[in-house]
Amino acid sequence: MKIFGARNETFSTMRRRALEQAGSAARPGAARQPDTTEFLGLTEPDMTPAVRTAVQTLLGEIDDLRGEVSRLKARLQEVEGLADRDALTPLLNRRALVRELGRVRAFALRYGSAASLAYFDLDDLKGVNDRFGHAAGDAALKAVAERLAANVRDSDVVGRMGGDEFAVILVQADAATAEAKAAALARAVEREPLQFGDWSAPLRVAYGVCEITQDLEPETIVARADAAMYVRKRARRAG
Repeated sequence: MKIFGARNETFSTMRRRALEQAGSAARPGAARQPDTTEFLGLTEPDMTPAVRTAVQTLLGEIDDLRGEVSRLKARLQEVEGLADRDALTPLLNRRALVRELGRVRAFALRYGSAASLAYFDLDDLKGVNDRFGHAAGDAALKAVAERLAANVRDSDVVGRMGGDEFAVILVQADAATAEAKAAALARAVEREPLQFGDWSAPLRVAYGVCEITQDLEPETIVARADAAMYVRKRARRAG
């Protein structure tokens, strides 16, 4: 058991230190209370050496408890952060991205600023998995994630929605601006082929955009951007 302070620490010093630990220290220059003031139900005449030692031990345990609470809070924050991350890529997962979309939507509506969601789909991931194995497919997903993240602003938010689909929240971007940015992101993803072992393969993505508006909830925004992506995907296949 830790015991903080010297065994001959005065009663008034122990009382003052306990108040400081509790955030209730007297203001500088304030008159000091006489040592007969009660502390933990005790007055100074009650403070025998055994009682003083017990009080010092109690203060030490309070200090230990405060440190343990701080460590638990830090661990909880770490676990919450991991729960928001995609298991494969360094991006947010769907749950976290939809939550961030709600926050961006609220900000945009409150301050009248534009924002949009761009939705991306990686072409032929199944073919890569079938021909070269799932490790190659994972490499393709990681490459798309890294290229998207490397080509957005710090204020934008990138997430993996699951499978071969990704989304980017674009702040200060109306529909036209978001369309242009999504096209630029698609070019950035497709600029170089994926290198994996002895083979290389091009990366192709389709995209769709939905502007964030007051009448659309976050999940509806996601669904509309996803639908716009599939329209473009089918049109490209038909062409």
